[in-house]
Amino acid sequence: MNFNELKPKISDLVSNSSSLDTTLKDICELLKSSITYYDWVGFYFKNGEKEELKIGPYAGATTDHEIIPFGKGICGQVAVSNENFVVPDVNSQDNYIGCSLNVKSEIVIPLFVNNINIGQIDIDSNTIDPFTQEDERFLEFVCESVASIM
Repeated sequence: MNFNELKPKISDLVSNSSSLDTTLKDICELLKSSITYYDWVGFYFKNGEKEELKIGPYAGATTDHEIIPFGKGICGQVAVSNENFVVPDVNSQDNYIGCSLNVKSEIVIPLFVNNINIGQIDIDSNTIDPFTQEDERFLEFVCESVASIM
């Protein structure tokens, strides 16, 4: 399924949302099952006033990384930079937090509400360098859609 086919599905999930956690989980499941190189899809959110991220709903293998300090790993760096971060090869990153030996690349897109970075969507892939600008634009759309119900 391509991104243009997924956008209305994301919009429908958001429009019909009765529970934020359920909607986020459904989005994760949809993305993981629809895009072959999305092997782990999840949301992280700022943990109250702490300078850390806390895992939210996700689809994929369980992870030990339920709390990530700001600045640590790709997700922690995005929490500080407020910018998209695409990592074609995780082995090239000194500050990468390994979740699985199978993960080869990662993309993290911040989620803004009222211009404040409150979290992010994180995608791990078991494929080297699969992410394109199309992925970035699509995931920005996903984050904007999610922000509309937060």
